[in-house]
Amino acid sequence: MVRALLGEFVMPDAQTAALLRAILDELCCDIPPFDVSTRTNVASQLLATVQQGRSSIEDLKQAGKVAIRRPPTMWR
Repeated sequence: MVRALLGEFVMPDAQTAALLRAILDELCCDIPPFDVSTRTNVASQLLATVQQGRSSIEDLKQAGKVAIRRPPTMWR
């Protein structure tokens, strides 16, 4: 599991990393390969969700879907 220590990000363990990768790949399957910014935004939101202690598949998929629908704040 991912742990936040004093505001620092700690890398996820192998099992969590594999889950995040699988969900990222599933959610981004229809995103063109050159659209790196969207994929990066989704990955960032998945990591933020895990850092908040929400690591169920349903929570992660929901966070990823929201990230796909909403562009990063720098685009608004």
